[in-house]
Order: sequence, then structure tokens, then C-alpha cells
Amino acid sequence: MAESTVAPTPERVEFWFDPACPWAWMASRWIDDVAAQRDFDVEWNIMSLAILNEGRENDEHAAAHKRSFRAGLVVAAVAAELDNASVKALYDAIGTRVHPGGRDIDDALIREAAAEAGIPEELVERGLNGEFEEQYRASHAEGIGRVGQDVGTPVIAIDGVAFFGPVISPAPKGEEALRLFDGVVAAASYEGFFELKRSRTRGPQF
Repeated sequence: MAESTVAPTPERVEFWFDPACPWAWMASRWIDDVAAQRDFDVEWNIMSLAILNEGRENDEHAAAHKRSFRAGLVVAAVAAELDNASVKALYDAIGTRVHPGGRDIDDALIREAAAEAGIPEELVERGLNGEFEEQYRASHAEGIGRVGQDVGTPVIAIDGVAFFGPVISPAPKGEEALRLFDGVVAAASYEGFFELKRSRTRGPQF
């Protein structure tokens, strides 16, 4: 196997996700693998397809986004009052149930995942009651403001340079994960790089 050309380890990696998005989930598994191999931390941030699509979604999407929005409220609460590790633990617990687990997000799933992640019940209820919606919307605005309104989730930023994506299926691991990461870092290093895209030929493969 050919060795990757190792890009410099970034000083800051930020990742914005909607808990219901399968593409964000797979990209998060990829960046997890890379972070473990390259020994850096990822800053986990909440964003929202519900907020992004307010006023322009059909009834089916609106219902799904509403459920995801409630999960995001709790993530925002955790981000405001706990720490980055707790945000990641809650995302992992929700995402495992929703994506490979095949379950729909509802309040019962949110509470179950939060209990697994060690999130205090009182904070969960404050989140579900909407106490942290302002922080939620601010986090979304920060992420989407980096890339523009015509994209979605995930958003990843490498040392302040942000992109929508990568959209990948399945998530690469090991050396393949590193090669992809080095390509993203290389793209981020060129100030004039904006977009590279092709049509998807497969759905999410968890």
C-alpha cells in the first residue's frame, strides 16, 4: 500500500452536524478516525437542516426536521453548559441509534441517548423546553456563514477555511481516511479553491 503524503497537522479542526443527517454521520466517523491517527482534537458544533430550510420544505421534510431540531436543542444545551467531549458523546449516542440503528429521532430517543452519554436529565429537559434555542441558532449561523446558504451539512473547517462536506459513503478508515484528509487540507491551503463536486452514485453505507 502506498503511503500518504502527510499534510501538516492543522491547529484547529471544526465540524458542524445535524444529528439526523446520514452524510454528516459518515463524515464524522471519518474525521474521528483521522483525529485518532493524527492526534488532534475536533471541535463539535451543532447546525440545523430545519433552520437552513425554514419556509421552503415540504411536509415530510418539515416533520423530520422538526424532530431533528429537538435533538439539536439538547446538543446546544450541552455545548453551552458542559464541554466538547459531552457534545461528542451525545452526538455519538444519538447517531448510533438513528443511522446504523435505523430509528427515528423522538424525545424518548433523545433522553435515552443523553442518559448513555451522561448528560444530566435536568439539562436535557431545559434543552427540550427551548431554553438554548438562541445558542442553537447562533451555532448554526456560525457554521453556515462560513460556506453559504446553498449547501447543507456537514460543514468542516480546517484552520478557519470551511467547506460543505465531504460527502462520502462509506466512511474511509485507516490509510484511506488519511489520504482523503490530506486532500482536504491541501484544498483548504489554497485561498482560491471553492468547489469540487460530482453526482452521488450510492446512498449512505453505514
